[in-house]
Amino acid sequence: MVFHDFSVYDKIEGEYTMEKRMEDLNLEDDFLFSRVMCDEEICRCVLEKILNISIRKIVLPEQQKTIDLLPDSKGVRLDIYVNDDIGTIYNCEMQRGKRGPLPKRSRYYQGNIDLDAISKGEPYTRLRRSYIIFICTFDPFTEGRHIYTFQNTCLESPGLLLGDEATKLFLNTRGTLDDVDDEMKEFLAYIENTTDTFARQAKSPLVKKIHQRVTAVKQNKEMEAEYMTLMQRDRENIEQGERRMAALTELLLDQKRTDDLKRAIKDEDYREQLYRHFNIG
Repeated sequence: MVFHDFSVYDKIEGEYTMEKRMEDLNLEDDFLFSRVMCDEEICRCVLEKILNISIRKIVLPEQQKTIDLLPDSKGVRLDIYVNDDIGTIYNCEMQRGKRGPLPKRSRYYQGNIDLDAISKGEPYTRLRRSYIIFICTFDPFTEGRHIYTFQNTCLESPGLLLGDEATKLFLNTRGTLDDVDDEMKEFLAYIENTTDTFARQAKSPLVKKIHQRVTAVKQNKEMEAEYMTLMQRDRENIEQGERRMAALTELLLDQKRTDDLKRAIKDEDYREQLYRHFNIG
């Protein structure tokens, strides 16, 4: 199995802070999250707990599945993409930092997943039940809940579901309400504190099972070597990004295009557009 396209740096809101040692990684870190969730049993148990459903079997998780349907469209790269034995699709994303455009992002992911799931000319009935899950290390809707679940309903008759079989969930590791059971609270707390001490004190069988996998991953020499390779690659990518941004800044300032520079700093898509325009490699 090939793993790729991960950042091993502590990346929050587009900014890279300090890199972490392998032994210091938490589940909130992409590298560890992906390696743990590639275990079929762990992935199945986590999904069952989050969704409060029974899943008989899942197909091996596909890490960082890329959906890039059209050459001129914005593709998506999904953290964990899973199918079960009855065709349900599960997409699970780890989200750090601030809220950002998560609702719009979930909408875009949903559309791409649906387009990827059926072929041209197939009936809409072939669209599969899907769950898009964001595990957030912050409260995405500031109501103190540990979990927010969304389905399309009728505004005039709130109890009337649209029935499109698309569900979006946002988990909050820092919830304050008593809205989930103790095992879920412990699992969410463990995501930001993935330590031996926490696991020893945990009462949850789920946390203990996950930590066994975490320990195996952290002690695996091949994975450690891969992590170091990715760390070096990320250093090089960051340096390249800094050089490109410096070149773009100089060009825009020379042309007195300060508004474009401000927008480029905040808007990654616009920044890439300017790189292409100025042929900045």
